[in-house]
Amino acid sequence: MSRSQLAAEGHTVVITEREPGLHALRVEPRLAIGQTCYLAATDQGNLLFDVPPFIDDEAVSAIRELGGIAAIAPSHPHMFGMQLAWSAAFDDAPVYVCEADSEWVQRHGPAMTYFDADATPLPEILLRRVGGHFPGSAIALWPGHDGHGVMLSGDSIGPVARSGWVTFMRSFPNYLPLSGAVVRRIAASVADLDFDRMYGNFGQTIPAGAYDAVQSSADRYARWLSGEFDHLT
Repeated sequence: MSRSQLAAEGHTVVITEREPGLHALRVEPRLAIGQTCYLAATDQGNLLFDVPPFIDDEAVSAIRELGGIAAIAPSHPHMFGMQLAWSAAFDDAPVYVCEADSEWVQRHGPAMTYFDADATPLPEILLRRVGGHFPGSAIALWPGHDGHGVMLSGDSIGPVARSGWVTFMRSFPNYLPLSGAVVRRIAASVADLDFDRMYGNFGQTIPAGAYDAVQSSADRYARWLSGEFDHLT
């Protein structure tokens, strides 16, 4: 479906502040998987983490008022769709994609920038490959307005309904889990990072204690998959 057709159906990008310096972007009515994307502000420019599946002049103007986009980072291939369109709207802002997922890129251009394990699209923001959902699935670490650290987790680590816990899935729509070994690997890959809050791909939030939530949840997940608690089922 073309952009003009989507606009005719009333689609628009809704932008809301989640905390000082961090705005959530989502398309209404719901489009694609209904993802929530994030615009994280730094003194050196803004990062768009994950990409809305729709763009129009109103959204571009609204984001320009917030400081524009200096870099774009999709967390995994399900977020690739409109990345070059958003890049073009902001002076060909570089698009950071993990090399491990490069085979999924359908549109190529000079804005595409590939990284292996870590990347710093802006001086205050770290991208890290954690894998799991896709081999190149990545998270972003942003200092936050208070310097306590915020993880933008994409689909790699998902806050759940119970406060203070997260989960890890190969496929969320199909409830396909990851192995205990992979989950422990994901938790270990972020163990050296400092973060207190987390924002997930569908608007879920851990407002405090996110670091401990990741480590505790990974341990619980792996132990359940090991059969340790089969006697409770």
